[in-house]
Amino acid sequence: MDLALFKVFRTIAAEGSFSRAGQKLHRTQPAISLALRRLERDLGVLLVDRSGRSVRLTDAGQEVAEYARRFKSLEREMRVALSDLQDRRRGKLTVGANESTALYLLGHVEAYRRLHPGIRVELRRSLSSQLPQAVLDGELEIGAISYDPGDPRLSVQQIYDDRLAFVVSPSHRLAGRRRISIKELSHETFIAHNVGSPYRARVIETFRRHQVPLNMRIEMPTIETIRRLVQRGLGVSFLPQMCVERQIDSGALRKIEVRELTMERKIRLIFPRSRELSQASRAFLELVGEGQGTG
Repeated sequence: MDLALFKVFRTIAAEGSFSRAGQKLHRTQPAISLALRRLERDLGVLLVDRSGRSVRLTDAGQEVAEYARRFKSLEREMRVALSDLQDRRRGKLTVGANESTALYLLGHVEAYRRLHPGIRVELRRSLSSQLPQAVLDGELEIGAISYDPGDPRLSVQQIYDDRLAFVVSPSHRLAGRRRISIKELSHETFIAHNVGSPYRARVIETFRRHQVPLNMRIEMPTIETIRRLVQRGLGVSFLPQMCVERQIDSGALRKIEVRELTMERKIRLIFPRSRELSQASRAFLELVGEGQGTG
């Protein structure tokens, strides 16, 4: 259905005259009459009683005139909404990440909300292996992962160089040391993440290779709970540095280098190469790009 026809009819109803409607819309009276007949044919009802000399709306015409006025109001709202989206005052940002990457992104989300308070932000937790396909399928606009997806359909923006950090509480016996050997950890109680990951596998393999016992006496489902338990002195842990950087900077945790364990990875944002991104997503990519290495 042609919405322009409703504009013609709305003007006829408001002006009460075909000729005045034509003047208002800068169209000839025959063009106005033709547009009205087309609308009546599309709707299957008569909108104007043509038996008299003046324009008089039928009952159906009065009903349609009310809808036509609503269409005008909706059109105005739509244009305002589109303008707000262009100016990044409104919209929605949907980002997918696993737990550790989501924790890193919190600082960026906080900065983003300060800049764009009208935009809704949804951070969805997901397995890293599932994020590339979710982005390609349109379930997410942006994904955060720690590996190269190797898919030409995805654009990749590197945002952070992460590494594995060995952390202890400030009261731990090793808290004053800057560097230690893996052999010094044989009697420590480790608080481990019970979710499989390349980091976990490499730590286990390194301890096995150096024939050092790895006493994982506590296992937790989230990195946040592990961090809190380490701060309380219940054990030590290896955690992604991006998840504990603030606690290390504030002194709530102490980071110690383990000579035999140096693991690094790059954190990347992925998004569709061919699909147009929303203004909300573009603003987030710009923000994270400007603040690489923060979080």
